Amino acid sequence: MLSYIQGGVAEAWKDNLMDELAKGESEMETAEQLFSKIRNDFGKISEEERKIEQLRTIEQGNRTCDKYVQEFKKVTRGSGYEGRPLIKEFKRGLSGVLRKKLAEAEEPPTTIGEWQERAVRLDRNQRQSRAEERMLGRNAVRPGGNAQPRGGFGGGVIRRKRRTYNLVGRSSAYRRE
Repeated sequence: MLSYIQGGVAEAWKDNLMDELAKGESEMETAEQLFSKIRNDFGKISEEERKIEQLRTIEQGNRTCDKYVQEFKKVTRGSGYEGRPLIKEFKRGLSGVLRKKLAEAEEPPTTIGEWQERAVRLDRNQRQSRAEERMLGRNAVRPGGNAQPRGGFGGGVIRRKRRTYNLVGRSSAYRRE
């Protein structure tokens, strides 16, 4: 039966058990004794342990900080974490940019509530700023750019495409906007 146990922690457990059996340190004569040992060693994990595991692995990633904070609060309930350890886990899961900006603030947050509130605010401001930059970047002609006014009807500009090279020779193209 033990030959089916492969990989990770379970395989290390099996190897240890096999060594114990070979040395006579442990006895198992029935399958029920084996199952009992498995239940004792790998038993059902408590709700608190599950919450702690989730808390240690949760990260903001590409999500908004609002979503991260809400999930963090949900996972926190029942974990037993509070105070500095809770702040440490929150900071660990924040995006690096937010964590750094908040830590380097003139008056860094000191409570979990302050960390969450200020992180959400900063994340919203950064996302709004990026959206405005994208909008302005599309509609504005940058100084020194290669846009040239087009004559005739329809307005617009002529933008030069990158030059392309092929085996036959060199060519360049223009497109109208």
